[in-house]
Amino acid sequence: MDQKRLILAFAISIGIMLVFSFVQDRYFPHPAPTPAQLATQQSPTAPAAPATTGGTATQAAPGAAQVAAAAGPRLMINAPSVSGSVELTGAVFDDVVLKKYHQTIAKNSPLVQLMGPRGSARPSYAQFGWTAPSGIKVPNDHTLWSASAKLLTPQTPVTLSWNNGAGLTFQLVLSIDNHYMFNVQQRVINHGTGAVQVFPWSRVVRDYVPVEPTSYILFNGPLGVFNNTLKQESYKTLKSDGEHAPGGTAFTETSPGGWIGITDKYWLTAVAPDQSVKFIGSMSYSKVNDGGGSAYQTAFISAAPLLVAPGASAGLESHLFIGAKVVKLLDAYQREYGIPNFYKAVDFGYLYIITKPIFFSLDYLNSLLGNFGLAIMVFTVGIKLLFFPLASYSYRSMGKMKLVQPKIKAIREEFKDDTAKQQQATMALYKAEKINPASGCLPMLVQIPVFFSLYKVIFITIEMRHAPFYGWIHDLSAPDPTNLFNLFGLLPFNPVLISPLLHIGALPMIMGFTMFLQQRLNPAPPDPVQARMFQFMPIIFTFVLARSPAGLVLYWAWNNLLSVGQQWVIMRRAGRAARPSTLKA
Repeated sequence: MDQKRLILAFAISIGIMLVFSFVQDRYFPHPAPTPAQLATQQSPTAPAAPATTGGTATQAAPGAAQVAAAAGPRLMINAPSVSGSVELTGAVFDDVVLKKYHQTIAKNSPLVQLMGPRGSARPSYAQFGWTAPSGIKVPNDHTLWSASAKLLTPQTPVTLSWNNGAGLTFQLVLSIDNHYMFNVQQRVINHGTGAVQVFPWSRVVRDYVPVEPTSYILFNGPLGVFNNTLKQESYKTLKSDGEHAPGGTAFTETSPGGWIGITDKYWLTAVAPDQSVKFIGSMSYSKVNDGGGSAYQTAFISAAPLLVAPGASAGLESHLFIGAKVVKLLDAYQREYGIPNFYKAVDFGYLYIITKPIFFSLDYLNSLLGNFGLAIMVFTVGIKLLFFPLASYSYRSMGKMKLVQPKIKAIREEFKDDTAKQQQATMALYKAEKINPASGCLPMLVQIPVFFSLYKVIFITIEMRHAPFYGWIHDLSAPDPTNLFNLFGLLPFNPVLISPLLHIGALPMIMGFTMFLQQRLNPAPPDPVQARMFQFMPIIFTFVLARSPAGLVLYWAWNNLLSVGQQWVIMRRAGRAARPSTLKA
């Protein structure tokens, strides 16, 4: 019977490893999809949110599947944090490069480019425009705007202008701060004799599916805040719903202000319109005309028309964020511009009350120590001190359990044919010695939410991206780059190509050894089958955590070492205190 239970335990353990490996695959990048080839797309037919199906180009915003980028003039952008350009044909924000972030940890690695021109491998862009009743000519994708200057900087705003030849001048007044926020003022000047009505709109479009899809621990894709509530729509869901919805529009909601856009793991493109104006927000999907790709769009359009009297002008101000999701910066923009729940662009998850304080603690410690790895270690010491009373109680109880192991063994021998009496006698012994057999689980139970929250913080925050430690750990947000199965680089092949499970770095091995040391201090389970299974737990956890971020493995290994020292001292004292009672019994 014991052999069968041992085999079952092994099967369960291997099953856990395989399931974790399958789920973890969703957390890490996959091969990039084939780029979508873009074709001509006409516009919708009524004053409504920018949609994805055809109509007359003078009446509504273009659809999500766009025409190819024009090789025409551009307005250059140069700010402390970003560079790039705006395509003047259509006034499209389709070229933004982040000056402070590289694609990899290599110093000569290319800078991160967030927006890509239409027709490129990763087309993604933002655009502002107007919808108007039939008969009023408004700018479209083919409109060539004139710029008041050739370069947009924080010190030099630029005005884009276009005259429709029928008494209306449309303007986009652009400015940028020292970080990632553009200010866009949509103005209409009426030189005619009659009042006109227009509906200002803004949108963020992505004509490809990113490398990192939505996962259980991290959201990527279209999102926004409407009526102070966060709405997230995965690419898969948006495509499924959009294929069966009129015009491809899978979601709409009317809201005073708010914001909408598309997020990646570390980056965000989002529009936040005037928070005092009521807008209709929408998320939509469409196929590109050649059928080779998908287009995803998030958009705002004014719920009420903008009235422009003759001889007067009227406008609407919006903010366009294109940049890195720096937590403190998002918080600052939320306060400065009144953008509701802008911080939720960072996916801190349902455990926000734990994850965000953990982030701020690590960020503060990093500012003092200059290294996120050291910050994790000091943070772990703080957690240990915080839960010291609970751990002390648990370890004292385990120390007593270790001392009564001979008596438990004797009880098992005496009642080896009667399991019920065996359990009764064991519980009577625990009661006499004032031992709580479940107390050993308390530190682990307390550690689970902290462990998961720390995983989230290390995995999702831009501040942890490419954060180095010491030695061979150059990126705490990535798995340990070394591998036991190619002798840490001595053999010229990559074992992961055979199986993802064949990746065990030096740091996970250290973690497994510290877990083994901690296990040696714990009393063995009374059931020999359970005891054998527990002996393999360090090996199992080494495989399970081998592909986790190195920062998380560092936390686990350092936490184990602290636990070993703490447990050894407490149990030694508890053993000396409990020995007279045990001997007397």
